[in-house]
Amino acid sequence: MKHEFLTSEGKSTIPVKLKRENKLKNRTKVYFCGNDNRIEIEPITSETIRKNIGILGTKGKLLKAFLEEKKKKRIRQG
Repeated sequence: MKHEFLTSEGKSTIPVKLKRENKLKNRTKVYFCGNDNRIEIEPITSETIRKNIGILGTKGKLLKAFLEEKKKKRIRQG
C-alpha cells in the first residue's frame, strides 16, 4: 500500500496502479463513504448503478439517465 499526502485544498492522487486495476479514467465520477476512521472511494459506473437499482425507487430511470449521459459524451468526443 502506498501513502499519499493531502494538499492544502484537501486533494490527493490515486496511485497509477490502483487507477489501472479499477479502470479509472480522467473525470470518472466517484462516491466517497467514510466510516470507522476509513474513507472508501467507489467509482460510479453503470455496474454500480445496476447493483443499487431499487434503493431510490426510481425503477431504472437513474440507470437510463446515466447511460444516456455516457452516450452523449461519446458523441461529443467523436
